[in-house]
Amino acid sequence: MAGGEGTRLRPLTSNAPKPMMPLANRPMMEHIVRLLKEHGFDDIVVTLAFLPQAIRTYFGDGSEFGVRMVYATEETPLGTAGSVRNAMDELTERFLVISGDVLTDVDLSELVARHDERKALATIGLKAMENPLEFGIVITRPDGSVERFLEKPTWGQVFSDTINTGIYVLDPEIFDWIDEGASVDFSSDVFPKLLEEGKPLFGHTLEGYWEDVGTLDAYIGAHRDVLDGKVDVEIKGFRAGEGIWLGEGAEIDPGARIEGPCIVGDYCRVEAGAQLREYTVLGSNVMVRGDAFLERAVVHDNAYISESVRLRGCVIGRSTDLRRGARCEEGVILGDDCFVGEHAVINPGVKVYPFKTVEPGAIVNSSIVWESRGARALFGRLGVAGLANVDVTPELAVRVAMAYATMLKKGSTVTISRDSSRAARALKRAVMSGLNAAGINVDDLEVAPVPVTRFQTVTEHSQGGITVRLVPGDPQSVVIRFFDAGGIDIPETSQRKVERYFHRQDFRRAFAADIGDIRFPPRALEYYTAALMQSVDAEAIRAFGFQCVLDHGYGSTSFVMPNVLSKLGADVLSVNPYAQTAGAASFDAQVHADRVAELVTTAKAHLGAVIDPDGEHITLIDDEGHVLNHDEALLALLSLVTSVHEGCRVALPVAVSRAAEQIADEAGASIVWTKLSTPHLMEVAASGGIQFAASQEGGYMFPSFMPAYDATATFVNLLELLARTGVRLSKVVAGLPRVCVAHETVVTPWEQKGTVMRTLVETEADKQLVLVDGVKVLTANGWALVVPDPEEPVTHIWAEGGSDAEARALAQDYARRVRHLLR
Repeated sequence: MAGGEGTRLRPLTSNAPKPMMPLANRPMMEHIVRLLKEHGFDDIVVTLAFLPQAIRTYFGDGSEFGVRMVYATEETPLGTAGSVRNAMDELTERFLVISGDVLTDVDLSELVARHDERKALATIGLKAMENPLEFGIVITRPDGSVERFLEKPTWGQVFSDTINTGIYVLDPEIFDWIDEGASVDFSSDVFPKLLEEGKPLFGHTLEGYWEDVGTLDAYIGAHRDVLDGKVDVEIKGFRAGEGIWLGEGAEIDPGARIEGPCIVGDYCRVEAGAQLREYTVLGSNVMVRGDAFLERAVVHDNAYISESVRLRGCVIGRSTDLRRGARCEEGVILGDDCFVGEHAVINPGVKVYPFKTVEPGAIVNSSIVWESRGARALFGRLGVAGLANVDVTPELAVRVAMAYATMLKKGSTVTISRDSSRAARALKRAVMSGLNAAGINVDDLEVAPVPVTRFQTVTEHSQGGITVRLVPGDPQSVVIRFFDAGGIDIPETSQRKVERYFHRQDFRRAFAADIGDIRFPPRALEYYTAALMQSVDAEAIRAFGFQCVLDHGYGSTSFVMPNVLSKLGADVLSVNPYAQTAGAASFDAQVHADRVAELVTTAKAHLGAVIDPDGEHITLIDDEGHVLNHDEALLALLSLVTSVHEGCRVALPVAVSRAAEQIADEAGASIVWTKLSTPHLMEVAASGGIQFAASQEGGYMFPSFMPAYDATATFVNLLELLARTGVRLSKVVAGLPRVCVAHETVVTPWEQKGTVMRTLVETEADKQLVLVDGVKVLTANGWALVVPDPEEPVTHIWAEGGSDAEARALAQDYARRVRHLLR
């Protein structure tokens, strides 16, 4: 399989296919061909797609390598299985599938033997990995048969650390499950079908080294593993000393200093005074001039390293020219045919694409040089968040907007808004510039609540939405949030796609005539209000004659609420009914709720509410002045919804108390359990047939209006529910079941998260498990939920019991189990 573009390895693969990337001065695919030959495979079919001629030219008919090689080229992408199907005329007997762009020395003969021994239709080569997130997880039974697949999971879905290596032994009968000419994938299409139909599908754990050299860090690490002897591959050249390999015709001046392990390629020249330190690899025809210093540097063919150049922990592309005194720091990647002038400094993490020039004396900084923290991923729970103008700078805002825009078709429209803060205003302008530069039009709502932004995205048929705001509870930080065409948070798959475009800086740039436009849509608030009124029984609310106390939290909902309240006939005491940056920045929901509770009691109001500045979350106060906690509010709304809409379906995160099940069962309603992540909850709410959805943090959805958090819609729907049932909120709260939930956290290194979850599933296999998000173990009196945190090196444990003491004991018990697994 040699059709990959290797997009994550750009700029190294900008003008060469990934299988041709050199590893220890041989193309990655050559190492695979040699491994196949070693295990008796001398008849090889190569599937090609991206820059196929580069591979054909290098390998020819394979005779130089002692094998027969033929080629099958894809005109359109066919997927892993489709590309093999494209070569089926050559595959008339049992055959092996292997990628041409991995580094491995596994025992292929043993894999074939296990396949034959089990009379399998397909056998998958498996490998235990510390971080399985980027791979497909495979769970097998004790006899080796496959039980379950999971493609590129989130941490909450990691139930095993055994991943699919992409090495398969297959019988020709496999083609019966692959449609001709279609894009078909083995792991997501073919193998699940075989599993469903009960065909003999097995997995076999491979011994030895295997690495998917898919990232730049992995590429550098693979060279280190080769030099350390962790993988059994042939290194070109002869061994001139401990860990030092010299290629044919290499010239090393006696005044040069070389410390192994390192490789000096064919016809290289290293002058006096030059230093080659550990893990340095020089390709063919590389010139290293006097006093140059190289440490952990991988230099491709024909590069020129001038006097006093400093290279440390970087990769230098083919035919690149670095002049006197130039310096490349850790993580720098220079593409092919670049020119770096004298005394130029390229700072850590910078990527320079092929054929570019860095002027003499220039200082090239990475965009993350002033970051206050090193995030493992661009997206967090809220979106792209960080300190304003430190982590989230205008430069980053432009790049992430262009990455998002690259996912959309040129000429699409994105609705955008912000809060009233200066930081959000500055960064929103940068976001708009990035969108326009990528050929995307912008509908600018200026200052608007998040729910109005979502509504405008849907009703005006935008292809997406973005909002820029202060992070709740942190006035120094901002968050950029992204919505899809349905107005809900983009799913995790789309987040990963944006991250890939962002990190490789592979953005679409529009021509001058195609640069996007900026529009200011009129009457967005009026349209939102009208649609909300149509979604409820406004006449019933007016007839009830509510008296309410409402705190707008200094947010932009103060622009919406006067319109809404005027149509409800309610007598409302408004608190903080204006947008103010200072007030919103210091917003504390509990402090505001306590003040509203006093006013509710004094005014003998029917209820009170505090809306957060973004307009998404709400805190409720009943008619007796009691501030409802999030569990009480969720259960109270659930009770009202299910009593009015009998037999309805509701969506709730898997960590919600079993009291919700009790309420739903009594009303004949059903619960759809979701992951803890907001995007997944919204995705389920938008799937159809859901009457109500809720988080455990004060966010509620009424999907008949909008499958997203909306405090205004929640407040209006609550009024309707109270009017239709005729009960007071305090009475609903008084009748709620008691909730006894405890929470613990355990510090868990990233590399051990997969192992912990796999082992936990195995040890709890005899119990009733729910595997929606993490591992939820059901007990006689409650449950325990173990979920790895997606952002921090910790594991969360929630537990519910018959009493607070039982819940706490159960949570502590599972926390101890996780700690034991770590030891």
